[in-house]
Amino acid sequence: MAEEQQQLRRSLKARHMNMIAIGGAIGTGLFVAGGETVSSAGPGGALLAYAFIGVMVYFLMTSLGEMAAYLPVSGSFETYANRYVDKSLGFALGWNYWFNWAITLAAELVAGALIMKYWFPDVPAAVWSGIFLVVLFFLNYLSTRSYGESEFIFAGIKVITVVTFLIVGTLLILGVGGESPGFTNWTVGDAPFVGGATAILGIFMVAGFSFQGTEMIGIAAGESEEPETNIPKAVHSIFWRILLFYLGSFVVIGFLIPYTDENLLNTAIENISISPFTLVFERFGLVAAASVMNAVILTAVLSAGNSGLYVSTRMLYAMAKTGQAPKTFLKLNKRGVPSHALFATAVFGLAAFLTSLIGEGKAYDWLVNISGMAGFITWIGIAICHYRFRRAFKAQHKDLSVLPYKASLFPFGPILALILCIIVTAGQNYSAFTGPEIDWYGASVAYIGIPVFLAVFLYHKFKHKTSLIPLKEVNLSRDEEISR
Repeated sequence: MAEEQQQLRRSLKARHMNMIAIGGAIGTGLFVAGGETVSSAGPGGALLAYAFIGVMVYFLMTSLGEMAAYLPVSGSFETYANRYVDKSLGFALGWNYWFNWAITLAAELVAGALIMKYWFPDVPAAVWSGIFLVVLFFLNYLSTRSYGESEFIFAGIKVITVVTFLIVGTLLILGVGGESPGFTNWTVGDAPFVGGATAILGIFMVAGFSFQGTEMIGIAAGESEEPETNIPKAVHSIFWRILLFYLGSFVVIGFLIPYTDENLLNTAIENISISPFTLVFERFGLVAAASVMNAVILTAVLSAGNSGLYVSTRMLYAMAKTGQAPKTFLKLNKRGVPSHALFATAVFGLAAFLTSLIGEGKAYDWLVNISGMAGFITWIGIAICHYRFRRAFKAQHKDLSVLPYKASLFPFGPILALILCIIVTAGQNYSAFTGPEIDWYGASVAYIGIPVFLAVFLYHKFKHKTSLIPLKEVNLSRDEEISR
């Protein structure tokens, strides 16, 4: 293999990095399920929950940003865990993350087919899923730049939609295009806080899922043109934009739609006609609002599938590089794309999708539930890696001035993020334990991802007899990775 084919190529520009982070965080969790959060906890409760989780994500992003700017590799937190904590943790985090997004690819194929039924109810769902898989595969196979450009377009559509929603919503709140509702919907019934602390805790879970994907920037760092400058810029600018989009959207929904509105309770992706975004656009007089939002949701689904295929492929390649996955996944095509890893991920995603067509999709449901916990486990891993990274710096008497970017409020930041992540993870289905009888099935469905992760971790630990790396022996080198 020629030398240029043996490495991934740094071809993602700053604008690609920005949109990859935005695209990972804005999707159906906001467009479709955003109304349910307001209905469950009231407008004030939704705002408080998302702001609180936003703080957690901020510290996670700055922790990841510090490590990614210092060591910009596609393995990201898998590589960091290998170097700074324990190789067994790196092994488990890597396979956990690959599985998470490979299954997400399958889930988006299912969602995309449901969306197309809005326009083509008689076409079999499998046809659309097959078309989408082929499109996403070739976007990733052509080159890293083609992935970056497609994600720039997908994410751009979502950003334009949210900005338009905020502008239209603000005009309606001010009385332009209709009578201003004032603060009526913030005081109706039990608003602004509905259901107390229990409801807000429930929204924590939804908010956590909504922000998942922001860590993709750590994976993309391995192919960023100027990681030392692009990553810090993306971490700061993207976080505040995402927080503005989410909190701004909930303010608009809170003003314009009472939490008692039954439409807010319907979060099925095929019922986009009663999405809070659609309702607000229709109130402003936008023609064919439902069709427009359906198209936006489709781009959100394709964006998630596109990014899922990208990051899972790069994680598989990175694990092969560290010897934690078969070496065949190191194979790159002439445009620098890990082709074997891409084929394997696409095939696995297709196999997972096919399980949704068999036996009422029970096996598929379990796969998705295992995947659902994986994102939070990844965040816990990031917080642990950053804490150990900084402590190793101190133990080895290295000067922090060599860091291209420094996360603020260490060690408070990663410790707070770690505690909040554990709370959110533990509370995935706390209601299963609060009834007169424990709902063991509900608990197992919600928490199945944890024993699966631990099983992978313990398998590697017992097989390779790994241990926690002493701080003075932590590998803090970086020259090899940033020289290319």
